[in-house]
Amino acid sequence: MGLDIRLPIGMMFTLLGALLAIYGFATGSDSAMYKSSLDLNVNFWWGLVLFVFGAVMLAFALLERRSKRN
Repeated sequence: MGLDIRLPIGMMFTLLGALLAIYGFATGSDSAMYKSSLDLNVNFWWGLVLFVFGAVMLAFALLERRSKRN
């Protein structure tokens, strides 16, 4: 019974993605901050990408764990 690497990776990316998306949402009204990125809220969008990636990794880890029980 080894450690499934998807579980800690999923938890880490989900947590970091949530923090980055919250930061991007909180600073979304600061147009000077996002002027150099063509007024695109990079923090928010990459936070969502990291969050979704982490959630997918967690789902795969939990599905694998569930399938090993049966």
